[in-house]
Order: sequence, then C-alpha cells, then structure tokens
Amino acid sequence: MNNTLQETQTLLSGLMQGLPDTSAQVIVAPSFVNLAAAKAHLGDSRIEVAAQNMHSADKGAFTGEVSAQMLLAIGVDTVILGHSERRSLFGETDALLAQKVRTALAKGMKTIFCFGEELADRQAGKHFEVVERQLREALFPLEATAWKNIVLAYEPVWAIGTGETASPEQAQEMHAFIRKTLALAFDRTVADGVSILYGGSVKPSNAAEIFSKPDVDGGLIGGASLVAADFMAIVKAI
Repeated sequence: MNNTLQETQTLLSGLMQGLPDTSAQVIVAPSFVNLAAAKAHLGDSRIEVAAQNMHSADKGAFTGEVSAQMLLAIGVDTVILGHSERRSLFGETDALLAQKVRTALAKGMKTIFCFGEELADRQAGKHFEVVERQLREALFPLEATAWKNIVLAYEPVWAIGTGETASPEQAQEMHAFIRKTLALAFDRTVADGVSILYGGSVKPSNAAEIFSKPDVDGGLIGGASLVAADFMAIVKAI
C-alpha cells in the first residue's frame, strides 16, 4: 500500500528511463487504484503490470474485492497470490489460495504464487515441512499443464521488511528443495520449467550473489522496488 497516482507515475517514469538492456522479465505491481493508469503510462514499454491480489469469485456481494474479469478488462493478466502479508494480516489460508489460483488459471491469467516459513518454523527446523505443505495444499491438485502459467516466489517471512536476508546458501537450499518436491509431485519437466523467485529483503548490495545461485531465477522485490535506481540495479544483477 504505497504511492499515490502521481508518485506511481513518477516511479514508473524512472523505471522506464533506467531499464537496462536485459533479457529479464520486469513486472511492477501497483495498488488496484493505480493499475489502469500504470498500464497507460507504461505504454509499449517492456515493463509489465501485475495485480497484488484478487478474489476467487467472478462477481457478487464481496465489497472491497476485485475479480479476475476486472483485472483482465484493463489489460492486467498477471496476479500475485499468497503474499506473506495477505496470509498473516488478512488470514488467507492455503485452501482459499487454492481457489484463487484455480480461478486465475481458468481465466487465462499468470500467477505469481508466494509461500514461505515464519521464524518459529525455521528455528524449529520445520521450514521444509511448511513449504512443502503450502505447495501441496494450494498447487498440487493442479494438472501439470497448469504450471506453464505459474511462477513461484519463496518468501522466508522472517526476512521480509526486517532487514534480515536468507543467505544465498539458504536461498539455494530451499529453492533446490522446491524443485525436488515438484519433480516428485509432477515430473522433472515441471520442476525445471518453473521460475522460482526469492523474496526477502533483496537489495542492490546482495542481489547479484543471491541470483547467482543455480535454482534462484529472480526476485520478488519489496521496499527496494519503490526506488527506481535501486530496482533497476537489481534488474541489472539478474
């Protein structure tokens, strides 16, 4: 929940001007009220636009919610689901997220699915168990063909907005575990084909080292994405 319309446009202008020559897919996710304006402002830029959330229903008595059809009507075909703040602050469960994912995929949308353990889980040595459960309950009922429209974003909750960051080795260990889990649940084609992003206090000073790991395909960037120069420095590191 950052940036007014004018602030969003200023940030996007900075991103467009600073966008490096890169093969990386670059996506921004403004607030709902700024999505249409962001699409218009970016024009034919290579920077894409995603929504931060959506409801599983097509329409109805869900005051304050936004549907897939509403997003698609303004040209937004990518949505972030399961962000740690949606889980912790708004009580979103794996069962609810499974419904949202199915709706997004049924509407032809691409989904960036977030998941990850809290500090207590990590300290108790249950981080692999928690991550496997989140994936299993929300995504494993899907057909293997659905994975072409899914991007995974591993968020160690203890490293979000805290200034703490999982070490590159910790990130690689978890990302490798995720691929192994997918290979067992589906097949190696699915496991190798899905992009797995790391989200947890990525910044210009640590991005290159994190992204150098073989199973880390990119980042879900938080606070650093609000500063054009920082975000573009991270893009350059991929």
